Amino acid sequence: MRKVLLTLAICLVAAYAKGQVDTVSQKLEEIIIQENRLQIPFSKQNRNISVVTKPQLETTPARSLQEALSFVPGVDVRQRGVTGVQADIGIRGGSFNQTLMLLNGIKLTDPQTGHHMMNIPVPMINIDRVEVLKGPGARIFGQNAYAGAVNVITELSDQRSMRFQGYAGDFGMQGLSFTGSLPVGSYKQNLSLSRDKSNGHWYNSDYRVNNLFYEGGLDINDSHSLRGMIAYTDRTFGANGFYTSAFPDQWESIQTSLGALSHTYSKANFLLNTRGYWRKNEDEYRLRRNEPEFYQNVHTSNTYALEINGSLESSWGETGFGVELREENLESNNLGERSRTLGGIFLEQFIPIGKRLDFRAGIYSNYFDDWGWKHFPGMEAGYQLSDALRIYSSLGKSFRIPTYTDLYYIGPTNIGNEKLLPEEAQNFEVGAKWLKGGFFAEAVYFIRKTDNLIEWTRPDADTPWQPQNFNQVNFDGIELAFTYRRNNYSAPIAFKEAMFSYNYINANLIEQAGIETRYALTALKNQLLGGVLLGIGKKFEWNTKMRYIERMGQDPYFLLDMRTDYNRAGKIGFFAEASNITNTDYIEAGTVQMPGRWFRAGVMLNLE
Repeated sequence: MRKVLLTLAICLVAAYAKGQVDTVSQKLEEIIIQENRLQIPFSKQNRNISVVTKPQLETTPARSLQEALSFVPGVDVRQRGVTGVQADIGIRGGSFNQTLMLLNGIKLTDPQTGHHMMNIPVPMINIDRVEVLKGPGARIFGQNAYAGAVNVITELSDQRSMRFQGYAGDFGMQGLSFTGSLPVGSYKQNLSLSRDKSNGHWYNSDYRVNNLFYEGGLDINDSHSLRGMIAYTDRTFGANGFYTSAFPDQWESIQTSLGALSHTYSKANFLLNTRGYWRKNEDEYRLRRNEPEFYQNVHTSNTYALEINGSLESSWGETGFGVELREENLESNNLGERSRTLGGIFLEQFIPIGKRLDFRAGIYSNYFDDWGWKHFPGMEAGYQLSDALRIYSSLGKSFRIPTYTDLYYIGPTNIGNEKLLPEEAQNFEVGAKWLKGGFFAEAVYFIRKTDNLIEWTRPDADTPWQPQNFNQVNFDGIELAFTYRRNNYSAPIAFKEAMFSYNYINANLIEQAGIETRYALTALKNQLLGGVLLGIGKKFEWNTKMRYIERMGQDPYFLLDMRTDYNRAGKIGFFAEASNITNTDYIEAGTVQMPGRWFRAGVMLNLE
């Protein structure tokens, strides 16, 4: 793998000619949220959405997307070790299976288990921004966008550029990444490579992660364009405490491949996008690292999908429509040979009423060959009280089908349940956002009423976990967020960004006598986030991030992280990061003891 990465990098370097690094930053209110049909600016959205921009990704003390997402309000990141070698993402108290991950709008759903959702085959250096939709996303993205969705966005540039980054740190940590843009005429292309490794922060926690991402796009004429993508990630790691504390020598190796091709037709007020994609995930899991014959699971899943999405502007507003067809196959020595097919139909309408009021409503109808047709309507309304202040509200239904692990797994510590029904939820939220210049503030209240919640339970520690449906569980909560951003400043020391947020989530699931639950009663309860990015002179940046986390039924903890950058946007830059400066003793997922205070530092090279 190392030779492949090196060869590809050398090829692109050889073809490289003088260009320019694209460092243009967008104002938050101008960002168009990348849904699959209707394209609405951030400032006009009637939903609670967080956008993590490229400069924020670059200055956050994080070595992975998973770590960067831990600073997003309302998002619960549970890492099993450092740099997100495996991590679960929850939104608004939802579990990792209730969050949909997307890459440029392509669903990364894994039919085997939601634990593989964050196997994003894109080096962090190549991510343009991340959009986090909180609340039901079924009407927009389809099933599994149950409590929210995370869309990772990459961009093709028409300017030539190259960027290298290398770092090293505690636990024998090393990393190297490269991204390069080489447009040829009207054809744009981007290649990104990365390799990260570590000896591990405790026994049997070493890892190796390789990523390869290639994207190309061709503007055929003013109406037709093509875009293609090929990506691969290889993750091999010691898994001590990942799934059970009974076997400290657990080990896992996962390879995820992704290919996609899309065509866009745009004419006047009409847009039509057709795309097909394929995702393959190979997972080898051992209870004893060096003894596969003791207990070994080998799973291979393939997902094939075709989507057609479009929009039409008229005197009535904007109409969005779409259809999807997806087949999910699995070959497994534990879960058996499985296959299922789903189809979906999208229809929605955006209607402006005067200059200040707008309304959006739609429905997603889904067919699964195991459960038949189900329908998921939703609606949103917003009113612009002033140029800066907007109030909004939304209603929607969402659902999630059980994974094959939920249904069929057989192991020493977990047993599936073939009688499980899909989860469904009714969602409501009301909020207000204020956006003016570099200031942004938002307040939101939400309710999620869940039917047939899938939760893993057991009567005692000697009995394997098994999932069951709970009849009804209600979640409600509030989110308060404030952000200030400033790009231009002249003072020797100036605030470039400041953020503060508070989230409270309440769940009414009452644990039955003699029954222990695994996920629902450990959901995020209180989350307090803060951060300050200082500009010191023209070249220094100093970012301080803090987190106070309390999950239901668990002790709270406080974390403090920092990063400093020198000449980040210049030809040669340097950075240093420190995590858990307070040396806090804490666990995020499984029984994995997270590390105390740890450091890393690196260099960046931007070629023009």
